[in-house]
Amino acid sequence: MKIAVFGTKPYDRRSLAAANTGQRHDLLFLEPRLTVETAMLAAGCGGICAFINDELGKATLELLSAGGTRLIALRSAGFNHVDLKAAEALGMKVVRVPSYSPHAVAEHALALMMTLNRKTHRAYNRVREADFSLDGLIGFDMDGRTAGIVGTGKIGVILAQILSGIGCRVLGFDPYPHEHFAKYGAYVDLAELLRESDIISLHCPLTPESHHIINKQTIAQMRQGVMLINTSRGGLINTQDVTDALKSGRIGYLGLDVYEQEADLFYENLSGTIIQDDVFLRLLNFPNVLITAHQAFFTENALKNIAETTLGNITDFENGVSCANEVTSLQIYHAA
Repeated sequence: MKIAVFGTKPYDRRSLAAANTGQRHDLLFLEPRLTVETAMLAAGCGGICAFINDELGKATLELLSAGGTRLIALRSAGFNHVDLKAAEALGMKVVRVPSYSPHAVAEHALALMMTLNRKTHRAYNRVREADFSLDGLIGFDMDGRTAGIVGTGKIGVILAQILSGIGCRVLGFDPYPHEHFAKYGAYVDLAELLRESDIISLHCPLTPESHHIINKQTIAQMRQGVMLINTSRGGLINTQDVTDALKSGRIGYLGLDVYEQEADLFYENLSGTIIQDDVFLRLLNFPNVLITAHQAFFTENALKNIAETTLGNITDFENGVSCANEVTSLQIYHAA
């Protein structure tokens, strides 16, 4: 079956081509993101492969279906960007990669914490300019601090293990408790987690219930100078409310690997252009904000797992085999 693979970068092509060795999938690599305007590029393809910033709303799905597409293969865990009801109405199956490397994301969250705390990014630039002063670089011991994890799926549990291992008191909040979390921390309600935590890290899916879970009201319940980390989905935080909290000092550190309006920014080299997103530019002006471009997943292990699982899902579809990674509109999505 011919598969149109949208939004591909060189690393995507390498990993998918390697995983396709010995298989019969006809992969058409496309650099543009999937949108209503680019959906025509998949005409004649029985399936498409999409990533997190591709647009899979009803209008796009209808165009894909008219062109012969029957399978939507997501090379991601999240599927909040897919209109699942429209896909089902069109007779299209949606499959995903539920877990590719939870260690990668948890470790990146830790990297954001440690960089913000010990200001290694600023120290690196100073030393390169022969400035060996320490003013403004003071941090704090992680040992003895309280870390709150919102969303305790596979990633959240691994982060809990890491943080407990360096001496943090770990609290967790999740409507669906994980059996292994109790080894590393204690479950509390969200209000207590917000009130008690020196560091808060988000690891939950984006659902109607979790949309803007970090907002003016929840921020008001946090400790003054709290560190907030988000490596999950940009829509979990109300960016304007977080910006106001940075100005007031309620949020003392902010580490983001995701951004609500990232689709027009991340994964592209925009160094020669003027960014028009004023909210994003405002965030960049804060010295206590660290932003990476949705790279928490980006390890060799993860790329290999994503490619192999994605092609395995496609093979199951072609062979008429029930796929364990199929997504339906009735599915309750718990954090990976």
